[in-house]
Amino acid sequence: MAHFVIVGAGECGARAAFALREKGFGGNITLIGTEPLAPYERPPLSKGGWDPSPEPKFIAALERYRDQSIDLRLDTTVTAIDPAIKTIRLAGGETLGYDKLLLATGASARGFPGIGGVSQRISVLRTHADAVALHAALYPGQHIAIIGGGFIGLELAATARMRGADVTVIEGLPRVLKRGVPDAIAEAITGRHCQEGVDIRCGQVIEAVQEDADKAIVHLASGEAIFADLLLVGIGALPNVALAAEAGLAIDNGIAVNERLETSIADIYAAGDCCSFPLALYGGRRVRLESWRNAQEQANLAAANMLGEGAEISAVPWFWSDQYDLTLQIAGLADEAVAHVRRDLDDGAFILFHLDADGRLLAASGIGRGNVIARDIRLAEMLIAARAHPDRNALAASSVRLKSLLAA
Repeated sequence: MAHFVIVGAGECGARAAFALREKGFGGNITLIGTEPLAPYERPPLSKGGWDPSPEPKFIAALERYRDQSIDLRLDTTVTAIDPAIKTIRLAGGETLGYDKLLLATGASARGFPGIGGVSQRISVLRTHADAVALHAALYPGQHIAIIGGGFIGLELAATARMRGADVTVIEGLPRVLKRGVPDAIAEAITGRHCQEGVDIRCGQVIEAVQEDADKAIVHLASGEAIFADLLLVGIGALPNVALAAEAGLAIDNGIAVNERLETSIADIYAAGDCCSFPLALYGGRRVRLESWRNAQEQANLAAANMLGEGAEISAVPWFWSDQYDLTLQIAGLADEAVAHVRRDLDDGAFILFHLDADGRLLAASGIGRGNVIARDIRLAEMLIAARAHPDRNALAASSVRLKSLLAA
């Protein structure tokens, strides 16, 4: 009987295991995770002023894994892969053979130079345990310093303020979200944080970080020292590739896969945060995406291709962030756009459409309260997938329904 092994019991790995069963795979499935908890959703760890309970939002109850005959092994580390004989080795010395192997090893919080790791006064956010510990430190009278003005740093800044803590965000680039969103959206986000009392410091160089029994101290090149009860490092994540690299798989900003999520070694696949892949929609450009929806989509695609379907990546990249009452959504990749068209909606919401030199829609970025932008971003996503060249005046006019442009 065939044995499929999945290394990584997060969003992608767990959903791939269930997708294999849904597609009719009757062989053995082993799902291996390093955390002691069953697979859970990660977005709630940072979004929406979270209040983590002793248990996170699980992807499925343990009974469902048993019902689907999925051998879920928690608190287990894979130490090596031997592609030549198609086995993996576990930390306790046990070896498992596989017919197909999926690596869904995710990513880890990026460390800041000069900071050895987490401690009583220095934290990161990647796991539910991190969230519970961090949550306990967010209350009125506490000063939280955050290194990094990206999505994770700003989401946590919003949460800390919603819980009454004082917050200082330290960003090395000239503005927040420099790599993620256009200037206009960054300005809107910055304004909202300032309105809530967050002290945002951009263009700052950190010379050193110290820690004593009571405070974390960030020394800036300007000579200023910022004292905080807790320092949060939120400067992105690095793909977990060590296991793959040691097994000889190609690495390129993650485990390199093709459009079918196949790695450089036969019968080994990779999906989710840990892998980089070519996007035909953008000329075969290789990208790596850290998003909830990408993990779900690639879980299904990996399962299909482990079963020989030969399906290719076709999804449009999509990302969202919740901060206070604002929701930001991005569809597509905007960094190669040369023209930008703005559509203003109600209550200060707006969408920016990003086009290339020929007028093709490459991406759309929007911000607004609640779900006001959701439908238009979804329609923009469909226009991007269709490689549409929509009329710019129609894009700008809120009276023109995007659905009509899709029909055209």
